[in-house]
Amino acid sequence: MADLGSVAWPPAPIRTERLVLRAPEARDRAAVIELFASPEVGTYIGGPRRRDELERAVPAVPRRRPGLFIVDLDGAMIGTITLDRREAARPGHVRPDGGEAEFGYMFLPEAWGCGYAAEACAAALEWFAGALPSEPVVLCTQTANDRSTRLAAKLGFTEVERFEEYGAEQWFGVWSSVTPSG
Repeated sequence: MADLGSVAWPPAPIRTERLVLRAPEARDRAAVIELFASPEVGTYIGGPRRRDELERAVPAVPRRRPGLFIVDLDGAMIGTITLDRREAARPGHVRPDGGEAEFGYMFLPEAWGCGYAAEACAAALEWFAGALPSEPVVLCTQTANDRSTRLAAKLGFTEVERFEEYGAEQWFGVWSSVTPSG
């Protein structure tokens, strides 16, 4: 299994019809804080973080790391997409040893309902399939998060199982570049 860190990072910006997926920049700091402080965004991820804590914790230039994309609309951050390795100790795996690539996304509420998440996530998955061919990608979201489960299905994730984690029922799915997505 290839490591996400083995992929050249950051890749060249990924351009879609309306968006750019790129590495974090200093101009993204305020939007990163807004994203994590948003009560709407925090609903299904353990609640919003306190703004004063975020002001202290988020560096002047949000940390660049392999697997983190900023979703940019007209020069402003509207969300993030992440690809990380799923910890083997957590429930939900498609490989006996775990460590699958785990896909995540968060968007500012003002970007919801415009198709930006579907557009950006599809582009990130296409990039991932080219960078690490045949590597399965997993996604975990609360079953109560209707928007997220609908997006996962739209992106071609197939439900594998449901389980209890973080005090809520979780939807766990897998995506593969060798499986047709709809």
